[in-house]
Amino acid sequence: MALKHHEYSSPHFLGGVHPPESKELTAHLPVRRMPFPDEVVIPLSQHIGAPAKPIVKVGDHVERGDLIAEAGGFVSVPMHASATGTVKEITRWPHPSGNLTPAIRIAVDKHSAQVPRARTIPDWRGLSKPELIQAVQDGGVVGLGGAAFPTHVKLSPPEGTVLEYLILNGCECEPYLTTDHRIMVEQPRRVLTGLLIMMRALDVKVGLIGVENNKPDAIVALQEVLPEYEAELKEHGMRIDVIGLTVRYPQGAEKMLILALTEREVPRGKLPLDLGVLVQNVGSVASIAEIFETGLPLLERVVTVTGHGIRKPSNVLVPIGAKLKDVFEFCGGVTMDARQIVMGGPMMGPSQANLETPIIKGITGIVVLPAGEVKSQEEYDCIRCGHCLDACPVFINPQRLGLLAKNMRYETMQEDYALNDCMLCGCCSYVCPSNIPLSQLFGASKAYLRRNG
Repeated sequence: MALKHHEYSSPHFLGGVHPPESKELTAHLPVRRMPFPDEVVIPLSQHIGAPAKPIVKVGDHVERGDLIAEAGGFVSVPMHASATGTVKEITRWPHPSGNLTPAIRIAVDKHSAQVPRARTIPDWRGLSKPELIQAVQDGGVVGLGGAAFPTHVKLSPPEGTVLEYLILNGCECEPYLTTDHRIMVEQPRRVLTGLLIMMRALDVKVGLIGVENNKPDAIVALQEVLPEYEAELKEHGMRIDVIGLTVRYPQGAEKMLILALTEREVPRGKLPLDLGVLVQNVGSVASIAEIFETGLPLLERVVTVTGHGIRKPSNVLVPIGAKLKDVFEFCGGVTMDARQIVMGGPMMGPSQANLETPIIKGITGIVVLPAGEVKSQEEYDCIRCGHCLDACPVFINPQRLGLLAKNMRYETMQEDYALNDCMLCGCCSYVCPSNIPLSQLFGASKAYLRRNG
Protein backbone atom coordinates (compact mmCIF):
# COMPACT_ATOMS: atom_id res chain seq x y z
CA MET A 1 0.00 0.00 0.00
CA ALA A 2 1.37 3.42 -0.92
CA LEU A 3 2.15 5.77 1.93
CA LYS A 4 0.06 8.91 2.38
CA HIS A 5 1.69 12.22 3.25
CA HIS A 6 -0.01 12.41 6.65
CA GLU A 7 1.68 9.17 7.63
CA TYR A 8 4.96 11.10 7.95
CA SER A 9 3.62 13.10 10.93
CA SER A 10 6.15 11.86 13.51
CA PRO A 11 8.56 9.29 12.02
CA HIS A 12 10.63 7.54 14.67
CA PHE A 13 12.04 4.23 15.86
CA LEU A 14 12.34 2.67 19.30
CA GLY A 15 15.60 2.63 21.25
CA GLY A 16 18.65 4.71 20.48
CA VAL A 17 20.33 7.51 22.43
CA HIS A 18 20.73 11.29 22.35
CA PRO A 19 24.46 12.09 22.55
CA PRO A 20 25.53 15.77 22.36
CA GLU A 21 25.32 16.75 18.70
CA SER A 22 28.42 19.01 18.60
CA LYS A 23 27.55 19.95 15.02
CA GLU A 24 27.63 23.69 15.69
CA LEU A 25 31.38 23.70 15.03
CA THR A 26 30.90 23.21 11.27
CA ALA A 27 27.17 23.08 10.39
CA HIS A 28 27.19 26.71 9.18
CA LEU A 29 30.52 26.54 7.31
CA PRO A 30 30.50 26.20 3.50
CA VAL A 31 32.68 23.54 1.89
CA ARG A 32 36.24 24.67 1.04
CA ARG A 33 38.56 22.97 -1.43
CA MET A 34 41.99 22.14 -0.03
CA PRO A 35 45.12 22.58 -2.19
CA PHE A 36 46.60 19.50 -3.82
CA PRO A 37 49.25 17.97 -1.53
CA ASP A 38 52.73 16.87 -2.61
CA GLU A 39 51.62 13.24 -2.69
CA VAL A 40 48.40 11.22 -2.76
CA VAL A 41 48.16 7.58 -1.72
CA ILE A 42 45.32 5.61 -3.33
CA PRO A 43 44.52 2.36 -1.46
CA LEU A 44 43.26 -0.41 -3.73
CA SER A 45 40.65 -1.44 -1.17
CA GLN A 46 38.26 1.42 -0.44
CA HIS A 47 34.99 -0.48 -0.58
CA ILE A 48 33.19 -3.67 0.37
CA GLY A 49 34.21 -6.44 -2.04
CA ALA A 50 37.31 -7.32 -4.05
CA PRO A 51 40.19 -4.80 -4.10
CA ALA A 52 40.97 -3.04 -7.36
CA LYS A 53 43.84 -4.32 -9.50
CA PRO A 54 46.59 -1.84 -10.48
CA ILE A 55 47.14 -1.22 -14.20
CA VAL A 56 49.99 1.29 -13.84
CA LYS A 57 53.63 0.82 -12.97
CA VAL A 58 56.25 2.88 -11.18
CA GLY A 59 57.32 5.84 -13.30
CA ASP A 60 54.06 6.17 -15.24
CA HIS A 61 52.72 9.70 -15.61
CA VAL A 62 48.99 9.98 -14.88
CA GLU A 63 46.54 12.84 -15.18
CA ARG A 64 43.74 13.71 -12.81
CA GLY A 65 40.86 11.31 -13.48
CA ASP A 66 42.97 8.64 -15.23
CA LEU A 67 42.23 5.01 -14.47
CA ILE A 68 45.03 3.53 -12.33
CA ALA A 69 43.38 0.32 -11.07
CA GLU A 70 40.56 -1.72 -12.58
CA ALA A 71 37.70 -3.33 -10.67
CA GLY A 72 38.65 -6.69 -9.18
CA GLY A 73 35.23 -8.21 -9.90
CA PHE A 74 31.54 -7.33 -10.01
CA VAL A 75 31.47 -6.30 -6.35
CA SER A 76 34.38 -3.93 -6.83
CA VAL A 77 35.10 -0.52 -8.34
CA PRO A 78 38.08 0.96 -10.18
CA MET A 79 40.44 3.58 -8.75
CA HIS A 80 41.48 6.80 -10.44
CA ALA A 81 44.27 9.29 -10.00
CA SER A 82 42.93 12.15 -7.89
CA ALA A 83 45.81 14.40 -8.99
CA THR A 84 48.14 14.70 -11.97
CA GLY A 85 51.56 13.27 -11.17
CA THR A 86 53.95 10.33 -11.42
CA VAL A 87 53.46 6.88 -9.94
CA LYS A 88 56.08 6.71 -7.22
CA GLU A 89 55.50 3.30 -5.69
CA ILE A 90 52.99 0.45 -5.38
CA THR A 91 53.33 -0.77 -1.84
CA ARG A 92 51.56 -1.60 1.40
CA TRP A 93 50.46 1.54 3.22
CA PRO A 94 48.59 2.47 6.43
CA HIS A 95 44.82 2.22 5.89
CA PRO A 96 42.03 3.79 8.00
CA SER A 97 41.09 0.24 9.06
CA GLY A 98 44.39 0.04 10.95
CA ASN A 99 45.88 -2.48 8.54
CA LEU A 100 48.61 -2.15 5.94
CA THR A 101 46.99 -2.59 2.52
CA PRO A 102 48.21 -2.31 -1.09
CA ALA A 103 48.19 1.27 -2.37
CA ILE A 104 49.48 3.38 -5.25
CA ARG A 105 51.60 6.39 -4.31
CA ILE A 106 51.53 9.32 -6.73
CA ALA A 107 53.96 12.23 -6.54
CA VAL A 108 51.83 15.24 -7.48
CA ASP A 109 53.15 17.59 -10.17
CA LYS A 110 53.77 20.86 -8.31
CA HIS A 111 53.24 23.09 -11.33
CA SER A 112 50.29 21.26 -12.88
CA ALA A 113 47.01 23.16 -13.27
CA GLN A 114 45.28 19.88 -12.30
CA VAL A 115 42.83 20.27 -15.16
CA PRO A 116 41.66 16.83 -16.32
CA ARG A 117 41.65 16.00 -20.00
CA ALA A 118 38.41 16.50 -21.91
CA ARG A 119 35.90 13.69 -21.55
CA THR A 120 32.71 12.66 -23.26
CA ILE A 121 29.77 13.36 -20.98
CA PRO A 122 26.95 10.90 -21.67
CA ASP A 123 23.30 11.90 -21.39
CA TRP A 124 22.02 9.52 -18.74
CA ARG A 125 18.48 9.72 -20.11
CA GLY A 126 19.70 8.19 -23.38
CA LEU A 127 21.51 5.25 -21.78
CA SER A 128 20.11 1.77 -21.40
CA LYS A 129 20.02 0.39 -17.88
CA PRO A 130 23.16 -1.80 -18.39
CA GLU A 131 25.01 1.20 -19.84
CA LEU A 132 23.99 3.41 -16.94
CA ILE A 133 25.08 0.80 -14.38
CA GLN A 134 28.41 0.39 -16.18
CA ALA A 135 28.94 4.16 -16.18
CA VAL A 136 28.38 4.27 -12.41
CA GLN A 137 30.84 1.41 -11.85
CA ASP A 138 33.40 2.97 -14.19
CA GLY A 139 33.06 6.16 -12.16
CA GLY A 140 34.13 4.32 -9.01
CA VAL A 141 31.02 5.34 -7.07
CA VAL A 142 30.50 3.71 -3.67
CA GLY A 143 28.35 4.51 -0.67
CA LEU A 144 29.82 7.67 0.83
CA GLY A 145 28.06 7.32 4.18
CA GLY A 146 30.73 5.02 5.60
CA ALA A 147 29.93 1.48 4.44
CA ALA A 148 31.35 2.09 0.92
CA PHE A 149 29.18 -0.53 -0.78
CA PRO A 150 29.62 -0.33 -4.59
CA THR A 151 26.66 1.66 -5.91
CA HIS A 152 26.38 -0.21 -9.22
CA VAL A 153 25.64 -3.39 -7.24
CA LYS A 154 22.69 -1.65 -5.61
CA LEU A 155 21.53 -0.69 -9.09
CA SER A 156 21.58 -4.40 -10.03
CA PRO A 157 19.07 -6.13 -7.70
CA PRO A 158 18.29 -9.82 -8.32
CA GLU A 159 15.98 -10.52 -11.22
CA GLY A 160 12.35 -10.40 -10.18
CA THR A 161 12.95 -7.88 -7.37
CA VAL A 162 10.17 -5.30 -7.18
CA LEU A 163 11.15 -2.08 -5.45
CA GLU A 164 8.51 0.26 -4.05
CA TYR A 165 10.66 2.83 -2.26
CA LEU A 166 14.09 4.33 -2.82
CA ILE A 167 15.11 6.02 0.43
CA LEU A 168 17.77 8.69 0.52
CA ASN A 169 19.61 8.87 3.83
CA GLY A 170 20.22 12.49 4.82
CA CYS A 171 20.06 11.90 8.57
CA GLU A 172 23.77 12.14 9.43
CA CYS A 173 22.99 11.24 13.03
CA GLU A 174 26.60 10.82 14.23
CA PRO A 175 27.76 13.69 16.48
CA TYR A 176 30.10 16.31 14.95
CA LEU A 177 29.62 15.30 11.29
CA THR A 178 28.11 17.80 8.82
CA THR A 179 29.28 16.42 5.48
CA ASP A 180 25.86 15.33 4.20
CA HIS A 181 24.29 18.44 5.72
CA ARG A 182 26.46 20.75 3.63
CA ILE A 183 26.00 18.65 0.48
CA MET A 184 22.22 18.98 0.80
CA VAL A 185 22.47 22.73 1.46
CA GLU A 186 25.01 23.50 -1.27
CA GLN A 187 24.19 20.85 -3.90
CA PRO A 188 20.44 20.15 -3.66
CA ARG A 189 20.09 19.80 -7.44
CA ARG A 190 22.82 17.18 -7.60
CA VAL A 191 21.14 15.29 -4.78
CA LEU A 192 17.76 15.31 -6.52
CA THR A 193 19.23 14.57 -9.95
CA GLY A 194 21.18 11.61 -8.56
CA LEU A 195 18.05 10.33 -6.83
CA LEU A 196 16.07 10.65 -10.06
CA ILE A 197 18.76 8.74 -11.98
CA MET A 198 18.59 5.88 -9.48
CA MET A 199 14.78 5.87 -9.50
CA ARG A 200 14.74 5.67 -13.30
CA ALA A 201 17.38 2.91 -13.34
CA LEU A 202 15.49 0.85 -10.75
CA ASP A 203 11.98 1.69 -11.96
CA VAL A 204 11.02 2.95 -8.50
CA LYS A 205 8.01 5.23 -8.26
CA VAL A 206 8.48 6.72 -4.77
CA GLY A 207 11.63 8.44 -3.51
CA LEU A 208 11.81 9.41 0.15
CA ILE A 209 14.52 11.73 1.48
CA GLY A 210 14.84 11.42 5.26
CA VAL A 211 16.56 14.36 6.98
CA GLU A 212 16.78 14.84 10.74
CA ASN A 213 14.97 17.94 11.99
CA ASN A 214 18.20 19.50 13.27
CA LYS A 215 19.04 20.36 9.63
CA PRO A 216 16.14 22.69 8.72
CA ASP A 217 18.20 24.56 6.10
CA ALA A 218 18.91 21.27 4.29
CA ILE A 219 15.19 20.39 4.27
CA VAL A 220 14.34 23.84 2.91
CA ALA A 221 17.09 23.70 0.25
CA LEU A 222 15.79 20.39 -1.10
CA GLN A 223 12.14 21.45 -0.97
CA GLU A 224 12.89 24.71 -2.80
CA VAL A 225 14.40 22.98 -5.85
CA LEU A 226 12.04 19.99 -5.89
CA PRO A 227 9.43 21.82 -8.04
CA GLU A 228 12.01 21.94 -10.86
CA TYR A 229 11.67 18.15 -11.12
CA GLU A 230 7.89 17.88 -10.82
CA ALA A 231 7.20 17.76 -14.58
CA GLU A 232 9.61 14.88 -15.19
CA LEU A 233 8.42 13.04 -12.10
CA LYS A 234 4.80 13.40 -13.17
CA GLU A 235 5.64 12.23 -16.69
CA HIS A 236 6.97 8.94 -15.31
CA GLY A 237 4.40 8.55 -12.53
CA MET A 238 6.99 9.19 -9.80
CA ARG A 239 7.01 11.10 -6.53
CA ILE A 240 9.76 12.46 -4.27
CA ASP A 241 9.05 13.54 -0.67
CA VAL A 242 11.45 15.34 1.67
CA ILE A 243 10.66 14.26 5.24
CA GLY A 244 11.92 15.67 8.53
CA LEU A 245 12.76 12.98 11.08
CA THR A 246 13.02 12.85 14.84
CA VAL A 247 16.56 13.58 16.03
CA ARG A 248 17.82 10.37 17.59
CA TYR A 249 20.94 8.27 17.15
CA PRO A 250 21.19 6.00 15.11
CA GLN A 251 18.34 7.35 12.98
CA GLY A 252 20.55 7.06 9.91
CA ALA A 253 21.05 3.30 10.28
CA GLU A 254 19.41 1.52 7.38
CA LYS A 255 16.91 -0.54 9.37
CA MET A 256 15.98 2.38 11.62
CA LEU A 257 15.45 4.69 8.65
CA ILE A 258 13.24 2.17 6.84
CA LEU A 259 11.14 1.64 9.97
CA ALA A 260 10.73 5.37 10.55
CA LEU A 261 9.71 6.19 6.98
CA THR A 262 7.69 3.14 5.93
CA GLU A 263 6.72 1.46 9.22
CA ARG A 264 8.23 -1.70 7.76
CA GLU A 265 10.63 -3.71 9.91
CA VAL A 266 13.39 -5.65 8.18
CA PRO A 267 13.11 -9.19 9.63
CA ARG A 268 16.13 -10.96 11.05
CA GLY A 269 18.16 -12.52 8.28
CA LYS A 270 16.42 -10.49 5.58
CA LEU A 271 17.50 -7.49 3.48
CA PRO A 272 15.69 -4.23 2.68
CA LEU A 273 15.23 -5.59 -0.85
CA ASP A 274 12.95 -8.26 0.62
CA LEU A 275 10.63 -5.44 1.70
CA GLY A 276 10.79 -3.64 -1.64
CA VAL A 277 13.09 -0.92 -0.25
CA LEU A 278 16.55 0.34 -1.18
CA VAL A 279 18.56 2.91 0.83
CA GLN A 280 21.30 5.18 -0.48
CA ASN A 281 23.35 8.03 0.99
CA VAL A 282 22.89 11.63 -0.23
CA GLY A 283 26.59 12.05 -0.98
CA SER A 284 26.53 8.96 -3.17
CA VAL A 285 23.67 10.15 -5.36
CA ALA A 286 25.29 13.58 -5.64
CA SER A 287 28.44 11.88 -6.95
CA ILE A 288 26.33 9.94 -9.50
CA ALA A 289 24.90 13.23 -10.75
CA GLU A 290 28.40 14.70 -10.91
CA ILE A 291 29.58 11.88 -13.18
CA PHE A 292 26.91 12.75 -15.75
CA GLU A 293 27.49 16.47 -15.25
CA THR A 294 31.29 16.57 -15.61
CA GLY A 295 32.27 13.18 -17.05
CA LEU A 296 34.75 12.75 -14.18
CA PRO A 297 34.88 9.71 -11.87
CA LEU A 298 34.79 9.96 -8.08
CA LEU A 299 38.08 11.79 -7.33
CA GLU A 300 37.29 13.79 -4.21
CA ARG A 301 34.79 13.97 -1.41
CA VAL A 302 33.55 16.32 1.28
CA VAL A 303 35.01 15.57 4.72
CA THR A 304 34.10 17.23 8.02
CA VAL A 305 37.31 18.04 9.93
CA THR A 306 36.16 18.97 13.41
CA GLY A 307 36.45 18.62 17.16
CA HIS A 308 37.90 20.85 19.86
CA GLY A 309 41.35 19.49 19.05
CA ILE A 310 41.54 21.11 15.58
CA ARG A 311 42.31 24.81 15.23
CA LYS A 312 39.97 25.57 12.32
CA PRO A 313 37.06 23.13 12.11
CA SER A 314 35.99 22.95 8.46
CA ASN A 315 34.03 21.13 5.79
CA VAL A 316 36.69 20.29 3.24
CA LEU A 317 36.64 18.99 -0.33
CA VAL A 318 39.53 16.53 -0.14
CA PRO A 319 41.26 14.68 -3.01
CA ILE A 320 40.98 10.93 -2.46
CA GLY A 321 44.36 9.82 -1.13
CA ALA A 322 45.32 13.03 0.67
CA LYS A 323 46.98 12.23 4.00
CA LEU A 324 45.68 13.17 7.43
CA LYS A 325 48.66 15.44 8.01
CA ASP A 326 47.91 17.43 4.85
CA VAL A 327 44.24 17.84 5.75
CA PHE A 328 45.18 18.99 9.26
CA GLU A 329 47.66 21.50 7.87
CA PHE A 330 44.89 23.01 5.73
CA CYS A 331 42.70 23.29 8.84
CA GLY A 332 45.33 25.14 10.89
CA GLY A 333 46.81 22.10 12.59
CA VAL A 334 45.83 20.42 15.83
CA THR A 335 45.84 22.09 19.25
CA MET A 336 48.55 21.49 21.84
CA ASP A 337 46.20 19.32 23.90
CA ALA A 338 44.91 17.16 21.01
CA ARG A 339 44.93 13.53 22.11
CA GLN A 340 42.82 11.35 19.82
CA ILE A 341 41.96 11.23 16.12
CA VAL A 342 38.78 9.44 15.10
CA MET A 343 38.11 8.67 11.43
CA GLY A 344 34.36 9.00 10.98
CA GLY A 345 32.04 9.82 13.87
CA PRO A 346 32.88 9.32 17.56
CA MET A 347 30.19 6.67 18.08
CA MET A 348 31.43 4.23 15.43
CA GLY A 349 34.66 5.59 13.96
CA PRO A 350 38.05 3.91 14.58
CA SER A 351 40.90 5.80 16.20
CA GLN A 352 43.93 6.56 14.05
CA ALA A 353 47.57 6.26 15.01
CA ASN A 354 49.34 7.40 11.84
CA LEU A 355 49.14 10.82 10.20
CA GLU A 356 50.29 9.23 6.91
CA THR A 357 46.90 7.48 6.64
CA PRO A 358 45.05 8.64 3.50
CA ILE A 359 41.47 9.75 3.10
CA ILE A 360 39.45 7.09 1.27
CA LYS A 361 36.02 7.22 -0.36
CA GLY A 362 34.05 6.07 2.70
CA ILE A 363 35.49 8.60 5.17
CA THR A 364 32.82 11.09 6.23
CA GLY A 365 34.76 13.00 8.83
CA ILE A 366 37.83 13.37 11.04
CA VAL A 367 37.21 14.22 14.68
CA VAL A 368 40.14 15.46 16.79
CA LEU A 369 39.49 15.25 20.53
CA PRO A 370 41.45 17.16 23.18
CA ALA A 371 42.75 15.71 26.43
CA GLY A 372 39.71 16.88 28.41
CA GLU A 373 37.41 14.77 26.24
CA VAL A 374 39.58 11.65 26.20
CA LYS A 375 39.65 10.21 29.68
CA SER A 376 40.50 6.67 30.64
CA GLN A 377 37.60 5.20 32.58
CA GLU A 378 37.76 2.30 34.98
CA GLU A 379 35.59 -0.61 33.96
CA TYR A 380 33.29 -2.11 36.60
CA ASP A 381 31.21 -5.27 36.76
CA CYS A 382 27.83 -5.29 35.06
CA ILE A 383 25.10 -4.25 37.53
CA ARG A 384 22.23 -5.63 35.39
CA CYS A 385 20.64 -2.19 35.11
CA GLY A 386 19.17 -2.89 31.68
CA HIS A 387 20.11 0.47 30.16
CA CYS A 388 21.82 -1.26 27.24
CA LEU A 389 18.67 -3.26 26.46
CA ASP A 390 16.58 -0.08 26.41
CA ALA A 391 19.06 1.68 24.13
CA CYS A 392 19.62 -1.12 21.61
CA PRO A 393 17.74 -0.20 18.43
CA VAL A 394 17.72 -3.81 17.12
CA PHE A 395 16.46 -5.35 20.39
CA ILE A 396 19.27 -7.79 21.07
CA ASN A 397 20.69 -8.37 24.58
CA PRO A 398 24.00 -6.47 24.91
CA GLN A 399 24.29 -7.47 28.56
CA ARG A 400 24.27 -11.19 27.80
CA LEU A 401 26.41 -10.77 24.68
CA GLY A 402 29.02 -8.86 26.66
CA LEU A 403 29.28 -11.66 29.20
CA LEU A 404 29.60 -14.27 26.44
CA ALA A 405 32.26 -12.19 24.66
CA LYS A 406 34.39 -11.97 27.80
CA ASN A 407 34.17 -15.74 28.07
CA MET A 408 35.04 -16.14 24.37
CA ARG A 409 31.80 -17.99 23.59
CA TYR A 410 31.61 -16.47 20.15
CA GLU A 411 29.59 -19.22 18.47
CA THR A 412 26.90 -18.96 21.16
CA MET A 413 26.76 -15.21 20.61
CA GLN A 414 26.06 -15.75 16.94
CA GLU A 415 23.76 -18.75 17.07
CA ASP A 416 21.67 -18.00 20.15
CA TYR A 417 21.88 -14.22 20.70
CA ALA A 418 21.80 -12.74 17.19
CA LEU A 419 25.26 -11.16 17.16
CA ASN A 420 24.90 -10.70 13.40
CA ASP A 421 22.06 -8.24 14.00
CA CYS A 422 24.42 -5.93 15.91
CA MET A 423 25.49 -2.98 13.76
CA LEU A 424 28.12 -1.77 16.27
CA CYS A 425 26.32 1.56 16.69
CA GLY A 426 27.78 2.01 20.19
CA CYS A 427 24.50 2.86 21.95
CA CYS A 428 25.06 0.16 24.57
CA SER A 429 28.59 1.34 25.37
CA TYR A 430 27.38 4.95 25.55
CA VAL A 431 24.74 4.27 28.23
CA CYS A 432 26.64 1.67 30.27
CA PRO A 433 27.25 3.05 33.81
CA SER A 434 29.95 0.42 34.35
CA ASN A 435 31.98 1.65 31.35
CA ILE A 436 31.99 -1.79 29.75
CA PRO A 437 33.18 -1.45 26.12
CA LEU A 438 30.32 -3.55 24.79
CA SER A 439 30.46 -2.38 21.18
CA GLN A 440 34.21 -3.00 21.01
CA LEU A 441 33.73 -6.49 22.45
CA PHE A 442 31.11 -7.25 19.81
CA GLY A 443 33.32 -5.91 17.04
CA ALA A 444 36.18 -8.17 18.17
CA SER A 445 33.79 -11.12 18.38
CA LYS A 446 32.59 -10.55 14.83
CA ALA A 447 36.19 -10.31 13.63
CA TYR A 448 37.01 -13.64 15.31
CA LEU A 449 34.04 -15.34 13.65
CA ARG A 450 34.99 -13.93 10.24
CA ARG A 451 38.56 -15.18 10.58
CA ASN A 452 37.33 -18.62 11.53
CA GLY A 453 34.73 -18.97 8.82
